Amino acid sequence: MTFKAEYIWIDGTEPTAKLRSKTKILADGAEPPVWGFDGSSTNQAEGHASDLVLQPVFSCPDPIRGGDDILVLCEVLHTDLTPHASNTRALLRPVAEKFAAHQPVFGIEQEYTFFQGSRPLGFPENGYPAPQGGYYCGVGADEIFGREIVEKHLDNCLTAGLGISGINAEVMPGQWEFQVGPLSPLQVSDHMWVARWLLYRTAEAYGISATLDAKPAKGDWNGAGAHTNFSTRAMREGYEPIITACEALGDGDKPAVHVKHYGVGIEARLTGLHETAPWNEYSYGVSDRGASVRIPWQVEVDRKGYIEDRRPNANCDPYVVTRLMVDTCCTALEKAGQV
Repeated sequence: MTFKAEYIWIDGTEPTAKLRSKTKILADGAEPPVWGFDGSSTNQAEGHASDLVLQPVFSCPDPIRGGDDILVLCEVLHTDLTPHASNTRALLRPVAEKFAAHQPVFGIEQEYTFFQGSRPLGFPENGYPAPQGGYYCGVGADEIFGREIVEKHLDNCLTAGLGISGINAEVMPGQWEFQVGPLSPLQVSDHMWVARWLLYRTAEAYGISATLDAKPAKGDWNGAGAHTNFSTRAMREGYEPIITACEALGDGDKPAVHVKHYGVGIEARLTGLHETAPWNEYSYGVSDRGASVRIPWQVEVDRKGYIEDRRPNANCDPYVVTRLMVDTCCTALEKAGQV
């Protein structure tokens, strides 16, 4: 007997990487082995030396094929088994290990937009829909578009055993969100990438595409983000470390460095309007969705909890975002003796 293993990896497309996958047939009981692919077809190698390696790092049940079939998330390596330049997971691993004593935890809110052809799902062929407002967490066929796909994607993520924690409709027709976490840096990033792959595959079956574009519709519409909730053990136990983390994210060149690596098109989304802070200004505040970093109101009341970095784009790389946040915040917490 055999089963199917769908190998998934992140390619080298710029400015925003794409997901790729292919199927390997394995004998029952076999562990997914190292495999390979043609990097010249994925923007990761030139034709004269195109062999690259797929190193399995995370596997889960395949909810689309069912049975004993599995999904296998991989890191991309050179043939000498060193990490490829596109392998951002390899850069997160040592940072996560270095600050493991802080017990960093993330929850990421992944916004996305369904498209039917060249239009967001729910946009009329001629003209524009009613202004945003009624679509957010809405109910009814006049305001909600794509719910069947969203529910199927949720079921697929749960069947796969991913740490998905919720879904909701967003402020524009055809725009939705799912949340992954709370999980450790590597876990939340691995689960997010697989959840994204499942989103594309689930929508594919309905003839609909899903995009993580940061500003999928020009005009008076919110963009699409990946608000990133973060805490350490010290932050979950006291309020001072929360302020330390917020200050650290705004210190020196940190705002510019983070924003540069928070996803393509961030200037179009972080305008200071539509529940965002300007991309080139850093701020934090309690219950302030117009700040770069929000401290939820209940966190101030409880004097402990977490923060929400509202700057990452929907198209961000979670391996990069979690690495930057752990490195910046945990370094500052160690200097302050708040481990």
